[in-house]
Parts: sequence; C-alpha cells; structure tokens
Amino acid sequence: MVSEDEMRREKGYKIWRFFVFSALGLFLFFVPVTLSGTTSIMLDHIVTVIHKVFGENIQYYTLAIVFAGTLLPFLTKTWKQSAFNLLFTSFKILGLLIGIMVVFNIGPSFVLDENMGPFLFYSLAINLSLLIPLGGAALGLILGYGFLVFIGVLLEPVMRALFKTPGRSAMDAMASLVGSYSVGLLITNRTYKEGLYNRKEGLIIATGFSTVSVTIMVVVARTLELMDYWVLFFIVILLVTFGVTAITAYLPPIRKEQKIYFNDKNNNIEENYEGNILQYAWYKAKQQSHSSRPLTEDVWMNFIEAMKMTASVVPSVLSIGLIGLIAAEYTDVITWVSYVYYPILYMFPLENVPLIAEAVTISIVEMFLPSLLVAEADIMTRFIVGVTSVSAVVFLSGLIPAVLSTSLNLKVWKLIFVWFIRTVLSLLIVIPIALLIF
Repeated sequence: MVSEDEMRREKGYKIWRFFVFSALGLFLFFVPVTLSGTTSIMLDHIVTVIHKVFGENIQYYTLAIVFAGTLLPFLTKTWKQSAFNLLFTSFKILGLLIGIMVVFNIGPSFVLDENMGPFLFYSLAINLSLLIPLGGAALGLILGYGFLVFIGVLLEPVMRALFKTPGRSAMDAMASLVGSYSVGLLITNRTYKEGLYNRKEGLIIATGFSTVSVTIMVVVARTLELMDYWVLFFIVILLVTFGVTAITAYLPPIRKEQKIYFNDKNNNIEENYEGNILQYAWYKAKQQSHSSRPLTEDVWMNFIEAMKMTASVVPSVLSIGLIGLIAAEYTDVITWVSYVYYPILYMFPLENVPLIAEAVTISIVEMFLPSLLVAEADIMTRFIVGVTSVSAVVFLSGLIPAVLSTSLNLKVWKLIFVWFIRTVLSLLIVIPIALLIF
C-alpha cells in the first residue's frame, strides 16, 4: 500500500514538470532572443544553426524527406483508397521529380528558374522539413504537462464568444504567430485527434489561426519597404486576421460544417465549476501534469507524428506550388479571376485597382507573391496587399497541403472558398484603415 504522504510527495514531484517543461516550451516558441545580430525565437535559431552546420548538404536531407513522403502512400497502400488519395499521391510524385531536378540542376528551364523550383525548394521546402519535426518534438513541452489546459480554461469565455472555438485554440494561434502555420497545425491536428476539437472547430482554427509567423511578416514588410511602419503593420495584421476569423465562423462553408469528432471520440467535456476561474484552471493543469507521459516518450511520439506530417506536406508544397507559379507566370488565369474583386475595390478611391486585384488573387498560390508583385507601387497599395496576403491565410504552396495532411478531412473546395471569403473581408476592413492612415 502507498501511504498518503507518499502520494502527496509523488504529486509534488510531478507538478514541477508543469513549471519547468512549460517554461522551456514557451522559451523555445515565444521568447525573442538575439544571436549573432539576429533576433528571433530559439526554434528558428536552431534551424539556422543546422543550416550553417550542414550547409548545402541539408538539401539532400530535404530530398530524402520528399522521397519518403512519396513512397509512403505506396507502402501503406493508401494511394488507391480514393480518387483524392490518388490525386494527392500524384502531386507527391511530381514533387519528388521537381526536388530531383532542383537539387541536381537538371530539367526544363521553367522549373529551374530561380523564381520557380529553386524558390519553392530552398525558401520553403527546406525550412519546412526542419521546422516541422523540431517544432513537433518541442510541442510536447507545452501540450503535455498542463499549460495548454491552463490557458484553455482561462480563455474559454473569450474564444467561445468571438470565434466559437475552445479556449485552448488560443495556443494554435500563438504557435502559428511565433513558429509557423505548420507548427500551429500540429497542435490543431493532435488536439483534434484527442477528441478536444470537432471538425467545425478544426476548420475555423486551421483556416483562421494558422497564419504565417511574425518572422515571415517581417520578410513581407521588408519586401514592401514597410519596416518604418512595422508596429502599425503588425497590429493591423492581427486586427484584420482575427477580425475576419470571427466573422467567417458565422458564414458558409464553416457555418454548415458538421460538429463531428475524430473516430467519434468526444473528450471536449464542458465542466461546471464554482468559484475562481484561475483556481479551476490551475486544478485542471495539475490534473494533466500528474497523468502525463515521461518527457522522453512524449517528445519521441510528437517527433514521429511531426515527421509523418513533414513527409506528407513537403512534396505537395513543391508540386502544387510550382503549378500555381506557372499559372501565374505563363497564363492569364490570375488576371481573369482578379476581375471578381473589381466591384469591391472600386468602392474606394484607390489608384491601382487592377494591380491590387491581381496581387490578392495570386495569394492563393503563395502568400509571398503579392508582395513581389506590388513592391514598386505606392505605399497604400503595398500596405493593403501586405496585410491582405497574410490575413487570407490559405494558399496552395503551403497551408492547403499542410491541412490536407492532417486528420481533419477537409475538402479542397472548402479551403479555397474560405480563402475567397477571407480575402474579400480583409479588403473591406483594411482598405478603410489604409485610407485613414495614408
């Protein structure tokens, strides 16, 4: 028999994990650190160090990830389970071919153009292949020892009222802002599979909170020469992005999404409590910390899950991204589609309506492209396009393949429809703000 004193000592021993592991996780993901003249989060610094240590050899690691992701559907025989799986597997095969052509510098010139295949591989694929596994392994520090539960209880009333999501979804948004949308989706996917989100909540979170990181926003601001307005630019991005998310939660297709759970496992139990919400949040955090797995086991399980997501995402980023870039560069598709935004844009006294329309349209392909398109335009145009490209959230070269690799089972057409709605709402909100500022 275990004595009562021994049980108390055991609980006291375990609760230190809440403070130590949670603090370490927050430090890795959320605390800016300046190293070698560069200010970023530690996770990003670790990726930079890996780049420097391995140099050009890192491209072979990424190519191996692409190969593994292409091979996996055939090993598991999932490629023939549905037409969608067959199509997605085809994209992965194409992604492998693109990776081989870029790494070994062979193939047609339109693929090897520095703004096509090399841009996707070296600017996106390599970073994703490093960031997702490292971020996934480190996520256990925040997710497994009570911190997520603690934040979730405290923010439940706010998140429910504004976004119709549980309080814990605030962590998805925080992880995306300081890490990347892929890290945020790791949290979303794991939380959904544990029965703590339903599919409707998953759609709101994946398409509303999984925006690009602050680091990427800085890159956008630099490209648009908006660093003199950085604080204002960042604040407006947050206001527009989360304001749009609050609105889209009440519009189709999200409004009509079913509230079903992964494998019908609903663990999202609304518990009644009396007294101080802070005390209840602390009670729930201790409860999870006491029952959590050992750190090494938790880190390993998160790492394996993250590697699976990496292998699924990276090949699709290369293939879908290249198709989108080719469509933008060599066809008039983007111009034709951009006409749909003209009625909205002509409601305001703007000078570059066609340019803004094309820029926001091309954001569905890759969120960096709009900034490149308007880099020489007037400051108001740059500001509007910069904010909208981030607030739109959904794009083919990154978020869509990442979402499709999760267990949320969301349809591509719904993701594209959400992108369109978010773009329209973002324009309607940011244009008046820009007109007041500039």
